[in-house]
Amino acid sequence: MKNVRTNGQRKRVFIRTYGCQMNVYDSDRMADVLRPLGYALSENPEQADLVILNTCHIREKASEKVYSELGRLRDLKVERRREGGDLAIAVAGCVAQAEGEEIIRRQPAVDIVVGPQAYHRLPELLARVARKSDERRFDGRRWPGAGVLDTEFPAENKFDHLPAPSEADVRAGSAFLSIQEGCDKFCTFCVVPYTRGAEYSRPAMAVLREAHALVAAGAVELTLLGQNVNAYHGEAADGSTWTLARLIRALAEIDGLARIRYMTSHPSDMADDLIAVHGEVPQLMPYLHLPVQSGSDRILEAMNRGHGRDHYRRLVDRLRGVCPDIALSSDFIVGFPGESDADFEDTMRLVDEVGFASAFSFKYSRRPGTPGAALGDQLADGIKTARLAALQSLLGRQQRDFNASKVGATVPVLFTEAGRKPGQMLGKSPWLQSVYVEGGAEMIGSIVNVRLLAAYALSLAGEVVTDQLPSRFEAAA
Repeated sequence: MKNVRTNGQRKRVFIRTYGCQMNVYDSDRMADVLRPLGYALSENPEQADLVILNTCHIREKASEKVYSELGRLRDLKVERRREGGDLAIAVAGCVAQAEGEEIIRRQPAVDIVVGPQAYHRLPELLARVARKSDERRFDGRRWPGAGVLDTEFPAENKFDHLPAPSEADVRAGSAFLSIQEGCDKFCTFCVVPYTRGAEYSRPAMAVLREAHALVAAGAVELTLLGQNVNAYHGEAADGSTWTLARLIRALAEIDGLARIRYMTSHPSDMADDLIAVHGEVPQLMPYLHLPVQSGSDRILEAMNRGHGRDHYRRLVDRLRGVCPDIALSSDFIVGFPGESDADFEDTMRLVDEVGFASAFSFKYSRRPGTPGAALGDQLADGIKTARLAALQSLLGRQQRDFNASKVGATVPVLFTEAGRKPGQMLGKSPWLQSVYVEGGAEMIGSIVNVRLLAAYALSLAGEVVTDQLPSRFEAAA
């Protein structure tokens, strides 16, 4: 494939990431894989030689957004070729896995379609595209032939083929670390088992090696990622199996690692030892994202969630028993097929009883290929819209109340970026709240003690202090 960059200039790749933190991690690792080929990151597609769309299939109309973006990239590719250059286009992630052949059929300008389990093979795929470039020469109207498709679940483990993490994988003192992929739960609304495959846990020693490398590269906070992260069961060096709790205890022994988080979890896998570490490991932040989806036992059964509302309530009580200040977050789906007014009221009562610091809530949408898409009694959009508005109103009040409860406290905040106003810095509290203070760029990547002064719907304002230590946490370094 002809490269528009000459005179020794490095090639550039632009990666647009959709969806969850696991996609952010995957995008970082794709950049790592491409770096030895001479690719540096570009801030926009217009300056790139390769554009990768790392897609998510969870949200409604996700694939249509991808096709819309591909249309714009096709126009850019046409312009580039008319100027004598070229632009490679790749689609990665869950939409690629679910709709690979359809993507190539609908948008022949795409060169590569690669699933989330095969992106370590990007160098090979780019080489195949280069060999096929003469066959796919643009005639001013279309690209004959087909792009390269790799959406298999390969026998080899992709993590064994990825480069070691570097400073590029650490953002402002924080980094993601994928420890588990896939899901065996088969919730009737969810595409993850079909796009990410069966549950796989990385070996414990491999996770620890990557964690040490990330801390050496500047990370003071690690977020452990998995589609069902608390189902982690990684093999240890002695052949035993480590749970997520055992892994967290080992990570907490790494010098320089001040904060540990994990997401996303399933209620059925909140084991006793994992609940215990929330009260015993100070590096584990007092925040847990634990999706419940519905407060109705009837709907939970239809969703194939494998737990009921009482089980969820007992988990919450036990977590607050060992960690009284824990912030709970959750996911909710309203308007699942057959959801009655009484079912929705059960959800509202559960929210009222538990009290959430934050939450994500959505109207049910059919995901092609899932059992839920074939269910009868699909609800009208107007009903779903009204229920979502009522739920979000309640969740919004709870988030504001939780933020207000922290006013007056002094807490350690990890500062990650500049705020929207000049002289303002933005960071994250232990409860994952956004915190704004006056300060300079030298604070980025540092944990600083902050007195919280005011609470808003989605954030808090504070001031940096040095004369008071946080009550629950050790002094910031």
